[in-house]
Amino acid sequence: MNFKPGLRGSASTIVTETSTATGVGSGSVHVFATPMLVALMEKAAINALEGMVPEGQTTVGTRVDIVHTAATPVNITVTAYAELIEVDRKRLLFNVTAEDNAGPIGHGQHERFIIVPEKFMAKARIKLN
Repeated sequence: MNFKPGLRGSASTIVTETSTATGVGSGSVHVFATPMLVALMEKAAINALEGMVPEGQTTVGTRVDIVHTAATPVNITVTAYAELIEVDRKRLLFNVTAEDNAGPIGHGQHERFIIVPEKFMAKARIKLN
């Protein structure tokens, strides 16, 4: 694997009613929901790895430590950015940030692990027994 710190990715979305705190059930206000911010930051990290993950493998998110610092109303675009800052064998650590047209709305770190999907799912399916 040739992952090196400095890889960057981004992801954008327009806030809709379904991505608000009210829409996802994480609150009672019509602004971009924190769970949706987390998902967008994860997508930015995934995009940073695009074309780099070896065939037959993928990555899974294992930790997110962010602060959501500003509210974003419906119909505004939010963009998240991820930068790979640390590689430890199969562990990948990213700095993540997000902004809307008025400025920063969140920041933190996100951890992903490189996995083999078949092995990963076999372990998960054990829980069905």
